Amino acid sequence: MATAINLLRKYGQSFWYDNIERNMLQNGKLAQMIREDDLRGITSNPSIFEKAINGSKDYDDSLARLALEQPSLNSRDYFYQLAVEDIKHAADLLAHVYKESHGEDGYVSIEVSPDLAYNTSATIKEARELFKRIDRPNVMIKVPATWEGVPAVEQLIADGININATLLFSVDRYIEIAHAYIAGLQKRKESGQAIDKIASVASFFVSRVDNILEKLVDELPSDVSKTLASLRGQIGILNAKCAYVEYGKLFGNSFKDLAKSGARPQRLLWASTGVKNPDWSDVLYIDSLIGAHTVNTIPPATLDAFKDHGTATQATLEMGLKDAPAEFHALQNAGIDVKKAMQKLEDDGVASFTDAFKKLLGAIDDKMSQIKNRQSSSAA
Repeated sequence: MATAINLLRKYGQSFWYDNIERNMLQNGKLAQMIREDDLRGITSNPSIFEKAINGSKDYDDSLARLALEQPSLNSRDYFYQLAVEDIKHAADLLAHVYKESHGEDGYVSIEVSPDLAYNTSATIKEARELFKRIDRPNVMIKVPATWEGVPAVEQLIADGININATLLFSVDRYIEIAHAYIAGLQKRKESGQAIDKIASVASFFVSRVDNILEKLVDELPSDVSKTLASLRGQIGILNAKCAYVEYGKLFGNSFKDLAKSGARPQRLLWASTGVKNPDWSDVLYIDSLIGAHTVNTIPPATLDAFKDHGTATQATLEMGLKDAPAEFHALQNAGIDVKKAMQKLEDDGVASFTDAFKKLLGAIDDKMSQIKNRQSSSAA
């Protein structure tokens, strides 16, 4: 039976899944989602892999094999062995989506190590290695959109590598990333290389923006806070709409010359679309951000909710679009340091992914120690 998720593409939006686990690759769940839910891509991050590997025994057989075949590797090496296996499998399952959409969809994203987020050269090096190692045309390498990540994105696009620029919170940083994408395409074109096979998305986070800015609104004097009452539950959405306004400018007339050479626009991808506030609709960030040339990457619980009671009857992203910048800037006018808040979100996002990555590597160390001890005992 068709659900709201099947209608998103009617309005030009692609549904990607913000989750990957080995069992969904092996038990047919992913194939079923592609077939029945019009799933068109997958995103992953260190937190997702940490939950998948640390929270199940699905990877134990592979770890045991690696312990025998490559006992001298460290936990980071073991992780990427496992992750690359999953990404390859998922990319193969989505290969027909990639082919049928002529390279617009069908992508699987894997992130460079988050502890490299402030190191441009190391990010470029690892992204190149991952893309070559996975060796699939429908893979995107995720690069944190820090200040150091911006030039990394430009160079990697010039290299011909598909990029998912992640941890975007501010419109200003989004504009920098979009310019980096365009500059990378231009550099590649000027070197005589093809630009018609490169794809990129800019992952713009939504719920985390609401979380921090709602709290800052509450800290304002009550009379000022009351003037912003209409923005409650809408701040993250307004911020996303501001980015979409800029998308229209960035990939409008000035992009036509690159488009003639086959370049495709860098689509905005709505990330962090799980609602944190229990007073709001659990499908708020799906219902409110349906629009052309966008992607929504949806986590498991939010997907279940949207399939149950979501609505997709119009391009809601276009509603109030012209007024969104002025409405969002009311926060700054009220005395909130929005730029500072956005920087904190970026810093906290990198720290959160880095902590998850460290926890993941620690869990792999523990598992490998147990496995190697068992193997030693069996051999004795």
